[in-house]
Amino acid sequence: MISALSRLFKENKALAGAVALFAVFCWLSPPDEPLLRLCPFHWLTGRPCPLCGITRAFCALAKGHWAQAIHFHALSPLAFVMLFSLFWNWRWRPQLWTWGLAAIAAYGICRAAMA
Repeated sequence: MISALSRLFKENKALAGAVALFAVFCWLSPPDEPLLRLCPFHWLTGRPCPLCGITRAFCALAKGHWAQAIHFHALSPLAFVMLFSLFWNWRWRPQLWTWGLAAIAAYGICRAAMA
């Protein structure tokens, strides 16, 4: 009985964290083209890093604007799922993160090379 209650509390805590993060993304409205880029990679190279645009894309996804999110970062739906997978300990999470990071790195290299 106690372990079931403990598990329910942990799951609700994870759900509360996920809902809070989702609410932050819904609340934020970053501009389409930022006035000041905070990315050190972009400062040094003048090219987009593998994660450039991901915050704007997450905010667009939280509002249901899929096309806009993909415009900001093509793999943002994958990264969105990866981020929210951190709230639960699913057995497929390590594979999701391994393949997801590889895909985002490959995308970032291609994107930087073409910029």
